[in-house]
Amino acid sequence: MAIEDGAEAGAGEQPEPSRRGRESRREWRAHQTPAVLAQALKERVYATFTGLAIVLVLRAHAPTPQDATYSLFIGVLGITVAGFAAEVIAHLAAHASFPDREEIGRMLRIAGGALASVGVPVVLLLCSWPGWISVETALAASTWVYLATLGLIAWAAVRRTALSWGQRLLALAALVLLGGIVIALQLLAHS
Repeated sequence: MAIEDGAEAGAGEQPEPSRRGRESRREWRAHQTPAVLAQALKERVYATFTGLAIVLVLRAHAPTPQDATYSLFIGVLGITVAGFAAEVIAHLAAHASFPDREEIGRMLRIAGGALASVGVPVVLLLCSWPGWISVETALAASTWVYLATLGLIAWAAVRRTALSWGQRLLALAALVLLGGIVIALQLLAHS
């Protein structure tokens, strides 16, 4: 009986932290529910669409490298903070209490994943500051990075389904069409 109680008590404990005191991304994903993983992916998609829309608008206005970097980073940071705030508000509404430390940690991890979507484009734009590449080249490359990211996310989502290959391709085409509509609407709103 004591062994069973001990085994049950250990079953609900968190896994031992890694050497750095934090879980790696892979360890974190392995311990999350599908709903949490879907939330993290959803926030990443929002941030990626936002970054893509900002980059496309910037390409039409020929900004300085500094202005482009600032606009992109602040825009994606804004959508990331808005997503975090929405999570806290939704938790308050659903549970009538503030999130506990573990839930705040989960929310921050999701927000960090969304903010990470700006990483490569910002590095590209920073390369344009000293003139290593032009700001136009950095923005064009950032556009392709965002499009590739969205394509990979859509493919990963469709690939995991139990659909036939034909149905997967149809679903992927539908996602691409929806993505194109989102991009068109964002461009219309920002131009």
